[in-house]
Amino acid sequence: MNVKNQSRRALRFLAASVITGAFALVAASAVAAATNPVTMTITAVGKKQTPPAINKNDVDLFQNKERTQVANLRRGDSLFLGILIDDSLQQTVATDWSALRSFIMSQTPDTYVAVAYNRNGSAMVVQDFTNDHQQAAKALRIPTGSFGAFTSPYLAVQDWMKRWPDNGGDRRSIIMISSGVDYIHGGFGPFSADLDPSIGQAQKKNINLWTIYYPDANRRGRRGFRTFNAQSNLERLSAETGAESYYLGFGRPVSIAPYLDQIKEHLDNQYLLSFVGGDAGKKGRFAPVRVATEVPNVKFLTPTEVFVPASSGR
Repeated sequence: MNVKNQSRRALRFLAASVITGAFALVAASAVAAATNPVTMTITAVGKKQTPPAINKNDVDLFQNKERTQVANLRRGDSLFLGILIDDSLQQTVATDWSALRSFIMSQTPDTYVAVAYNRNGSAMVVQDFTNDHQQAAKALRIPTGSFGAFTSPYLAVQDWMKRWPDNGGDRRSIIMISSGVDYIHGGFGPFSADLDPSIGQAQKKNINLWTIYYPDANRRGRRGFRTFNAQSNLERLSAETGAESYYLGFGRPVSIAPYLDQIKEHLDNQYLLSFVGGDAGKKGRFAPVRVATEVPNVKFLTPTEVFVPASSGR
């Protein structure tokens, strides 16, 4: 009898251990899915003045229209800043290179600058990321304005983002100087087939895409309806990745210096906001986000959506 009782107790103990272990595994998986961290860059913008310093308690985050707790808010000191120039631009844009060089030279030592040119739908990197700002400034050259450059600025930005280093803990931005005209897939319609993938990729990698419109050397690209569509696409590319787009009518700007000054102010007032993304399934998901504040005369530039990666437990 004692042997039978001991055997039954052992079996009950083994069964209880298996059940407890199974529940623990499920709970651990649920926690892993529920605590999936997401970090995005937000930019504080002051109304007619430099915004004050922002702290975690100043920020209200909404994910899918529901208030979400902010896990962390910190200044993003390091910045990887790419400058992507369309090789199809009118060569008069080079008269603004002195302003662009000054902008590059004004960056802080923990800003790493790279320069690339859009040609044949690819980003031709002429200077990789460096905090030697003088070296980066020297990489600027006059656009060729040749036929091979008339492709798609959106394919080029996708190409470059794929090759960026994985610096998830740093801020990342691209300043794209382009006509915005997609000569490959844009056609005569209002949309580019390459625009949405560019936005999605930037949101996944937490890259802000600042765009400056400048006409290209192709007369077809300067027709009113095509310019309007191209500027609309550039504006959407910037707005949905947490940045701004700059243009002055359909013509070339008198100078891009004021745009660069405004971009620099925005880059100087950026924060990395982290929160719990929740269960994103096996493939991850895009989640709409909005950031608000009660600090007077302050608003935030944020991506319209962030990518919540699949939890490691899946």
